[in-house]
Amino acid sequence: MDFQYKEAYTISDLLEIMRLLRAPGGCPWDRVQTHGSIRQNFIEETYEVVEAIDKADYTLMREELGDVLMQVVFHSIMEEEAGRFTFDDVCDEVCKKLIIRHPHVFGNVDAETPEEVLKNWDAIKMQTKSQKKVADSVDDVARSLPALMRAQKVQKRSAKSGMDFKDAGDAAAKIPEELAELQEAMTASDKDRLTEELGDLLFSVVNVARFAGVDAEEALTRSTDKFSNRFRRVEALAEERGVDMKTAPMSLIDSLWEEVKNKRL
Repeated sequence: MDFQYKEAYTISDLLEIMRLLRAPGGCPWDRVQTHGSIRQNFIEETYEVVEAIDKADYTLMREELGDVLMQVVFHSIMEEEAGRFTFDDVCDEVCKKLIIRHPHVFGNVDAETPEEVLKNWDAIKMQTKSQKKVADSVDDVARSLPALMRAQKVQKRSAKSGMDFKDAGDAAAKIPEELAELQEAMTASDKDRLTEELGDLLFSVVNVARFAGVDAEEALTRSTDKFSNRFRRVEALAEERGVDMKTAPMSLIDSLWEEVKNKRL
């Protein structure tokens, strides 16, 4: 398959490369992929961009953004083959959306602060999506989002109806109630109810995060990282002292944990 090698490539080249990969005689793997088969790839590539952002690694970010763009092109070429839409249609739609939702830039609406911009954005979004009620915008939150992220977004949107807690303290007061119901479900050994009550407890904790201005997903990520780092140090300390963690009493493991925690090891 002929292709012109160049020092620098553009989006047009990327589109053509993907068409060649999908064409007869192209790549056997690329040719058999579907939207569903590469769905997980899209998610993974997006999180790799997020990791590059978190690391402030701009060389890595450039690479990972390219991988995400490749996923967008991949899906667009599939739709081009099916005759439903093209990559140009994707660009056209997002450009129109940006212009419509920024009337303070492209129109005659005044918006001097980020808060005013967001207020206008939400109002225009509801109008363009024919959402007449707050519940419509709540239903519009993607179920495929990570659970904590989805919960916080649903809470934020539903709060616009006026149904909300007064403050973080009011939201936190709900946690003991949900914890008690979880403990009842544990005692009853009812897995379905246990799942429900555990979800309610998590949802209540997310409400507190929202009022505190904390991203629940980021908070849990930090705690998981903290646990992972401390666990590694506990394991190393146990090995150093000849402690077999698999057979040692939990009281000893707890003491090692506290030692690591208190010394910030």
